Formats: sequence, C-alpha cells, structure tokens
Amino acid sequence: MNESTHFQELLAQQGILPMEAMTWTKKNAKSIHLGIPKEADADENRIALSPQAVQLLVANGHEIRIEKSAGERAGFSDSDYLLAGGQVTEDVQSIWKSDLIIKIQAPHAEEISQMKTGKAIISCASHQHVNGAILDLLNEKKILALGLEYAEDNGGGFPFVKIMAEIAGQLILPIASELLRKKAQPGILLGNVTGVPPCHIVLLGSGEIVEQIARSAWHAGIQMQVFDKDIYKLQRLKQSLGFPLVTQVIDSENLPKALQDARVIVGALRSESGITPCVVTEEMVSTLKAGTLIMDVCIDQGGCFETSELTTLSRPTFEKYGVSHYCVPNIPSLVSHTASLAMSNLITSFLLKAGKTGGVEEMLWQGKSFMKGVYCFKGHVTHPLVGKLNQKPVKDIQLLLLSKS
Repeated sequence: MNESTHFQELLAQQGILPMEAMTWTKKNAKSIHLGIPKEADADENRIALSPQAVQLLVANGHEIRIEKSAGERAGFSDSDYLLAGGQVTEDVQSIWKSDLIIKIQAPHAEEISQMKTGKAIISCASHQHVNGAILDLLNEKKILALGLEYAEDNGGGFPFVKIMAEIAGQLILPIASELLRKKAQPGILLGNVTGVPPCHIVLLGSGEIVEQIARSAWHAGIQMQVFDKDIYKLQRLKQSLGFPLVTQVIDSENLPKALQDARVIVGALRSESGITPCVVTEEMVSTLKAGTLIMDVCIDQGGCFETSELTTLSRPTFEKYGVSHYCVPNIPSLVSHTASLAMSNLITSFLLKAGKTGGVEEMLWQGKSFMKGVYCFKGHVTHPLVGKLNQKPVKDIQLLLLSKS
C-alpha cells in the first residue's frame, strides 16, 4: 500500500473526503422530488418528516410536496410546512407521482397504482400489510421499496425499531395504569404504596422495550420478573439496568406460576425470523386471574400469546377468559408529535446523503447498511425475510445494482 492510498483511507475513516471525492459529490448532487401523502389509516397519527426536516431538505435543493392536513394529527399545521419551504397541496395525484414517497404505513394497492414506474417509496413494511399481492404490485411497477424496520445503521443495529421501541417502552406502564383504573372495575395502582403489596408484572423479552419498562417499574416500586429464551440477552439486560432484577428462562417451569401471580403481562419478544414465537398458550391464558391485563407489544410480528388479536388505538382492547388483551401495533402513534420528530431525524439523515451522492439508488452503494432495508428493487424481492414470509424468490440487491451500472 503506497502512502497516498494509506492517507486516503485515514481520511475516509475520519469521515473526510479527499478533494476529488468532494468534487464528485458536488457534481453529482441531485435534487429529489419528495412526496408526503396523508396517512389513510385513521389510527396512524405520525408523519414521516417534520417541518424542521422539510426546511433542511429544501435548503439542500430538494422539492417537497405535502398533502394538505397530512401533519395535523402530529401537531404540525399546513402553515408550518409552507413556512419551511414545502409545497402543501390537495392534488393527491401529483404527490404520488413524486420521485420518492415517504410515509409511515406500508402502501395500499390503490396507492401503489398512483405511483410512477421506477420510482421509490420509504415506509414501514410490517408483514401484516406487505403481503404477496402488494409485492407483486410493487414489482410490476419496478418500485424501489425500503422498509424502515429492516434498515440498519453502520453498527448492524436497527435504528427505526430501536427508537420506536424506546417510545413504546415508556408508554406501556402509563397505558396499563389507565386500563386498570377503568370505572368498570375496582381501580388498581401499579406502584408501591406504604402498607399495600405492589402489583406483579411479568415481562417477556429483554430488548429495548423491556429495558424501558423495567427502569420505570423499578422507580415505581413494582415487582417484576423478566423471561427470555436467551440467557445472554438476560445477562446484557441486567448489566445495562444496573439494579437487581429477577430473570428466568422462558422454557422453565416457573413461567406458568409467574403468569398466574401477575396483574400485568407484557409480551415484547421480537424474532429475527419475522414471526414472534408463541410462548403463552390459550390454555395458559385461560388459567389467569380474572382482570389480568395482557399487552402484546410484538403483535406486528404475530404476537407471543396464542389468544392475541390485532387491535387499534380507537379500539385497543378485547376480553377473553376474563383477561383483557391490549394488542395495538403502533403504540408510538399515541405520542405522534414526539414519534414523528424521532422518525424524521433518522429519515432526514438518509435523504441528505441520498441527495449528495446523486439519488436514492446511488446512496445504496454509499450506505450499504441502509441497502439492507430495501425489500423490492426493479421488479424483484430483495430482502430474504420478506421473500421467505411471502414465499417469493429473492434476488441479491448488490448484483442487481451491479447489473445496472
């Protein structure tokens, strides 16, 4: 390796581009026409870009069209977006003709039909919404579709999943408290009151959501037990929390007893396979105390309770065997303003890089981690998990990009 090559590698490690790379970036910088439609789902209150993000993107040469009142449920007015330099319009068709669509929920069939062939979309890609028919429609139009859940950072983590889990984790106990204080039943306070035994909570999983719940529960004096299939994840959780915590393996005989003693049971097991393992059977649910609250936070991956069924923010609970079930997939939408700001920060970083490198496809070469979030590209399914769940053949996106170049 000569000195010049070594020097350039050092600059790259520090995030400093050599002069010729800077010239290339400026020459290839590209204005992207972005479209932000209003979410069709009445229970989806978030928006993908905040007015602050729009202002930054417009200042970098991008053109952004926002559907009228698209940000109202997140606390952003049309005038906020107009002042930021965005174009607010009632012409929905013009928005869907944009180079890149950015939204929260996965696109519906009628929305895909309005997109131009060969364009791109960034959205969530839950397997409950992205089925074989949707994949076929995206591929017929050769759409580049990126799922936020699958996009990775440079460290191999999932930034969107992590930030939404952080928000959901902080909301779980307040939601549980509210549900347990319903007028239809005697009110229960989760926290520790002098002379009154505290409530018991069972947490299934040891990821970001459980970590947030455990911190809040510890400070409130709530007794809890954490179960997971992976002993190493439990060890990591204990180290991260830094306070005593009762942890057990899910497969142990102690789980049924712990469930029967619990007032609240939170399922937060996520799986790399895309389908959450069902660890609590219907028979186990039928033996729980009447009035127990089940909160299945991983319902978007199928749920870890056999009795779980998808619910919504407008109808969040149902009862079975006298046990209340809360199975809302988009809990962060309850705090839509905060959640929108958090998502906007992540998406904006990607868009700024995309513009500097010459467009979304060029950005995929520069940001290999984000490339992993693409599940459809130019007529092919490119994400192994999406392909497996929908029984579709999968093509390597790097090979597809190479064939285009």
